[in-house]
Amino acid sequence: MREHEMIDTVVIGGGQAGLSMGYHLARKGVQFTILDAHERIGDSWRQRWDSLRLFSPARFDGLNGMPFPAHPDAFPSKDQMADYLEAYAARFSLPVRTGVRVERVSRTGDGSFLVSAGNRQIQARQVVVAMADFQRPRIPAFAAELDGSIVQFHSSAYRNLGQLRPGAALIVGLGNSGAEIAREAVRGGHETYISGAASGEIPFRIEGRLARLVLARLLFRGVFYRVLRLDTPFGRKAYAQTDGKATPLIRVKSRDLDADGVARVARTVGVRDGLPVLENGRTLAVTNVIWSTGYDAGFSWIDVPVFDGQGKPVHTRGICAAEPGLCFVGLHFLYAMSSSMIHGVGRDAEHLADWIARRPRETRAPSVPSSVAAVA
Repeated sequence: MREHEMIDTVVIGGGQAGLSMGYHLARKGVQFTILDAHERIGDSWRQRWDSLRLFSPARFDGLNGMPFPAHPDAFPSKDQMADYLEAYAARFSLPVRTGVRVERVSRTGDGSFLVSAGNRQIQARQVVVAMADFQRPRIPAFAAELDGSIVQFHSSAYRNLGQLRPGAALIVGLGNSGAEIAREAVRGGHETYISGAASGEIPFRIEGRLARLVLARLLFRGVFYRVLRLDTPFGRKAYAQTDGKATPLIRVKSRDLDADGVARVARTVGVRDGLPVLENGRTLAVTNVIWSTGYDAGFSWIDVPVFDGQGKPVHTRGICAAEPGLCFVGLHFLYAMSSSMIHGVGRDAEHLADWIARRPRETRAPSVPSSVAAVA
């Protein structure tokens, strides 16, 4: 038997975007709930590889109302970030329902939305999809042709070197994740290849003194937040150059890979005799392949016509004019380069919360939780 309830606003996703959305909705007095598929708040971070650290220093890793509890120049681990998100939800008494995987969002006959999750159905005036547009790991079809003895998986499933067989490892994709995993593999004693070309790299060390004192603030609060926005010529150009493309190398540089002995090879294009083949015809005899090949948006469960021919939601600052009440937050360049970054998602969430609160509604929403009102 299905459970059915009515809630003014449903936020789908309980990561930094969803929690930030909840914080601002609560301050506006909107009735809402946050649905998250993970069993525990912060698990999307906990489930990433063990040695992962953020690229942004702690001074830029806090959400509205609660600074990140670490030295401002420290680079938090993925577990510290996960614990912070859990503490943030608790501090502001945000109504997060964990272990709830949304299977479908559709329109009802009266124009509201129906959110289906297992035996639950929630009817809502507004739905906010608070998820990044890289949800479904992308692996080339020819991966299925690799010899069955080769250990292979997407980088999203990588935790540590204990998952690899003895022998050589091929990392397919020279982005940030691929570079960090490759460096870890070669230092762990694996002959390591990394396939493909980098999309450039930032010209300084993010952990260096100059970056800590000047460059980090200039980039995160200046360029990414104020300059590279969709309402500026520079921002529109940056969006066109980064849309669907890998980001430049940030922490690990090409010279670091060379110094560690990671062999950089051509793009992987297929399989021959069960082994990966490069575009120059070379075959690599490896026992491990990690596909650091990016993600697809993974929004096929949204059964509402708001997507363009490339499967991207059509919106203005997260608001879908063609389907009033459906919003997005946390997407790449939703409004600015910072939109998918921890320090920038709050501005977008506040904008959407203001818009939602101004929409006509039939019933009076509950009062703002005191924990949120206290920091307003």
